[in-house]
Order: sequence, then C-alpha cells, then structure tokens
Amino acid sequence: MTEQVKFHFDIDGENFTSAGEASVRIKKMLREMGFSSEVIRRVSVAMYEGEINMVIHANGGSADVIVSNDKVEIILADNGPGIADIEQAMKEGFSTAPENIRSLGFGAGMGLPNMKRYTDDMRIESEVGKGTTIYMTVNV
Repeated sequence: MTEQVKFHFDIDGENFTSAGEASVRIKKMLREMGFSSEVIRRVSVAMYEGEINMVIHANGGSADVIVSNDKVEIILADNGPGIADIEQAMKEGFSTAPENIRSLGFGAGMGLPNMKRYTDDMRIESEVGKGTTIYMTVNV
C-alpha cells in the first residue's frame, strides 16, 4: 500500500445490536489488506470499545479510520455530554452507565482503559456539554 486508505462509519446511538458493526467491518478490511492478526485484534478491540461507549453515553457518533503502511489511526467523535473527569474515567471499573445498561452486560468501566491498553497512543479531547473526540493509533 503506497497511500493512506480512509474509512468512515456512522455509529447508531439507538441500537445496541448494531454496536460493533464498524469494528467488524474494519477487521475484515484489514484482513483483506494483509495486516497481521495482532494489529487486527488491537484495532478491533479499541474500535469496539469506542463504539459501545458512543452508544451508551453519547447517542452515537462517528468513527474514522486511516490506514497506512506503518499505523492505523482511529478517530472517534460524538456530540454527547462529554467527560467531566478524564482521569477518573480512565480508571478501571469507573462507570457512569445507568443500571439498565449494566443489566445488559455493558458499562463495566473497562471501555476507556481497554482502548488505551490495545493502542500505542491515545488522546482524549472532551468538553462537558459539547462532546468527546478520541484519537488512537495502533502501530504496525
């Protein structure tokens, strides 16, 4: 691959059953492009966690994935309530998910920590009342 390839996905905030579709599609595309199973796994986990967070907390958003020879960049953006305390939100087990979401098996407070764990670089920009953008990079 000599150029970057860009993919865009809209994340539906109304539907838990469609959450994860973008990560499944990216997984398939990366496999077809010949990336290693380790890179594919890391990108898929980070994407999935981000998608679930957008469904739970922000009524959806968008995911942009930029693939190049040496890295996969993921940009997740939403217009949700924002993250009031990013440091606290990064702690394993911390969650603001409502009980009805937890009863479905989501909202355990591992989304952001897992996103950081499976990427080589992660940066969060968030403003309360405006939304959140998360930038992640997985090196190839």
